[in-house]
Amino acid sequence: MTWRQAVLLSCFSAVVLLSMLREGTSASVGTMQMAGEEASEDAKQKIFMQESDASNFLKRRGKRSPKSRDEVNAENRQKLRVDELRREYYEEQRNEFENFVEEQNDEQEERSREAVEQWRQWHYDGLHPSYLYNRHHT
Repeated sequence: MTWRQAVLLSCFSAVVLLSMLREGTSASVGTMQMAGEEASEDAKQKIFMQESDASNFLKRRGKRSPKSRDEVNAENRQKLRVDELRREYYEEQRNEFENFVEEQNDEQEERSREAVEQWRQWHYDGLHPSYLYNRHHT
């Protein structure tokens, strides 16, 4: 019976000793580290809000009540950004189409010029100068 009491007493003293050592190390942490932890938690509190606060924030304004200045500004910024993206997209599409049409017109002009040149070469009788040099200058 005494050996059980001795084992129990030694286990209990070990637990007390370990808990005191753990408290001692946490108390001996430098103030810079503690300040850093407090600053990070402070930053988290500024960025994130509690779930209840978030739901209250979303439910705070009714559908018919006026929007706050911040909400109006945020919505306007989103609309302006969407308009700018849409404008850029359509400008890019228009430029691509204009380039395509210009290339098509250039190709058509080249084909017709070649066809006219071939026609002139085919019908040239060799007696008269070619059409370009047969102009009457007055």
